[in-house]
Amino acid sequence: MSHVLLNRRMLLKGLGSAAIGLPLLEEMIPSSLAAAAQPQVPVRAFNVFFGLGIPAPLQTEGFDDVLEPLKPLQDKLLIMRNVDQVRCDEKGINAHYDGASGAFTAEPPDGEAKAGGPSIDQVIRQTHYPKGLPSGMVPTLMGGTFFRRSRVGRYVHSYNMDGTVAATIQEKPRDLFERVFGTVSAGGSGNDAAQRRLRRSVLDTVVEDYRFYTGQNSPLGSASKARVADHLDRIREYERRAFAMQHKNRNAPEPPPRSKIPHGGPADPGGQGIDITVDELTSEWRLLADIYALAIQMDRVRFGSLTFLAAGERIRLTGDYEYNGEKRWTFDDPSQLRASGDKGCSHEWWHKFNEKKKNEALRAHAHLKMREVSYFLQALNSADAREANGRTILENSLITISTESGDGRHNDVKRELSGVFHCITGANGRFKTGQIMDVGQEGLDVYNTLLDAFGAKLKLGPAKRDATAVDAIRA
Repeated sequence: MSHVLLNRRMLLKGLGSAAIGLPLLEEMIPSSLAAAAQPQVPVRAFNVFFGLGIPAPLQTEGFDDVLEPLKPLQDKLLIMRNVDQVRCDEKGINAHYDGASGAFTAEPPDGEAKAGGPSIDQVIRQTHYPKGLPSGMVPTLMGGTFFRRSRVGRYVHSYNMDGTVAATIQEKPRDLFERVFGTVSAGGSGNDAAQRRLRRSVLDTVVEDYRFYTGQNSPLGSASKARVADHLDRIREYERRAFAMQHKNRNAPEPPPRSKIPHGGPADPGGQGIDITVDELTSEWRLLADIYALAIQMDRVRFGSLTFLAAGERIRLTGDYEYNGEKRWTFDDPSQLRASGDKGCSHEWWHKFNEKKKNEALRAHAHLKMREVSYFLQALNSADAREANGRTILENSLITISTESGDGRHNDVKRELSGVFHCITGANGRFKTGQIMDVGQEGLDVYNTLLDAFGAKLKLGPAKRDATAVDAIRA
C-alpha cells in the first residue's frame, strides 16, 4: 500500500462542539525520505501539584520509602532536593498559602485570587505560541481533586502573565470531560434533558467519520484502523464512568459507582474537613487523571495544571492502603489522632512531624500522594503515548511536580519554605533525568533555568535581581 500522509492533528468532527482527536498513527508519520529531518513533537508544559508536601528529611531516603512509587519512572525523572522557596513568604499568612501560590511561580501571592507572577507553563506557552494554539485545542486545561478552598492559590496552579488565573479549574471528572471533548446538546430542560444526555455520547456525533476511517474506503491500514477503534472505545469508557451513562459496550468493564464526593460550596464546610475513604478519593482522582492524560495524548491540550489535594488539605481518611498488592497501612485519621473535626484530619500529621520519630501515618499519606502522582505520569509513559521521535509524551514534555512545604510544622517559616520537593521530566532532552540531585538553589533560579531551556525571554522575579543559572540540571 502506498504511504498516505495524514495530518497529525486530524480530528473526527461532529455536530455542535464535539471534536475527537486521534492517537499518533503510522499514516501520520512522514515517509523515510521526508523523515530524514529530526521528527518534531509539540512543546508542552504541565504543573502537577500535591498538597502538604514531603518533609525535607524524608526526601533524603531516596526511593526507599515515601518516594517509592516514583521508582518505576526514575530514569524519566530528575528529583531536585534543597530547593529554597523562602522568597514566597508573605508575612502574616502561613506557608500553606504562600508555598502553594509560589509553586511554579517562585513568587509570593498577590492577594486572595492572584499569584505574584506567571507560572512556568504559561510563560512557555506564550513563548512558543504567542499567537495562540492551533484551532480546536483547549488553551489551558486545569483539573484537580481537592476539598480545601479559601485562597485560590491552594488549588489553582496555572497563572497568566499578570498573575490572574489562566483558566477555570474543573474538579469534577464530567466537567473535565466536557471541557476537553465538548458537549452534546440534549434539548429541553431540567431532568428530562439530563436523562437524554445520559443516553447519548459525544462519540455518537462523530459516528460517520468513525465509520469512514474504520471502513473499506479508509486511508488507514489495518493496524491503524484497530487503534482508532480501541481509542474511541477508551473515550466511551471514560465518558460512561464520568456520566454513569446507560448505554454501554457489553464487553467493556463495569463502571464504578457514580461519585458521591462533595465538590464546590459544600466541600470542607467551615474548614473542619470531610470524611472520605481511600477508595472514594483515588477512584475520583484516577478518573480525572485518566481524562487529563487522554486529552494530552489526543493533542487537545499542551499546557495546564493538575492538583491532587489542595494546600493544607483537611480530610479524615479511612480505609486500607495497598501498594503493589501489599497492604501497607490502615488509614483511620480520627481514631489515630484521637480527635474530631479539623484536629482529626490528616493535615495534623504534618504539624506533628518529628525527624527523630517514625512518623508512620505521615509517611503513609505521603506515599499515597506519590502513588497517585505516579499513576498520572505512567499514563503518559504508556505505549499509547509514544510519539514520532520514539520517546513518550512523558519524556517529551516538561512536567514539573511540586508542593507547598518542605516541613509542615508552621513554627519556622525559613525551614518550612526550604527543601520544597521538586521533580521534572526531561522535556525532550533539555534536562537531565535518572538522578536525585541536591540543587541548593532558589526556586526562582531553577524556574528561570527551565524557561531559558525553552528559549523564553521573560525572566521571573525582580528585574534587578542577580540571577544564577542552575546549569547542573541541563542535559
